[in-house]
Amino acid sequence: MPKEGIHPKYDKITVKCACGSSFDTQSTHKGDINLEICSACHPFFTGKQKLVDTAGRVERFRRKFANSDAGKATAAK
Repeated sequence: MPKEGIHPKYDKITVKCACGSSFDTQSTHKGDINLEICSACHPFFTGKQKLVDTAGRVERFRRKFANSDAGKATAAK
């Protein structure tokens, strides 16, 4: 049993995202929470993440290891 008068009030709140997604949870936060981005619309969780490569590092990496992967495949046969 918690002591009376020393703990914050723990109520049900609604978390709303800018994409329209919402869910109910419990928190000591006063009022509803409004998010800009959630797990339903975040690119990392949806698989629509775009890789920004300005210096060509990814392409250089792929070229470097493309030859070693081809060599391993030939050696395995």
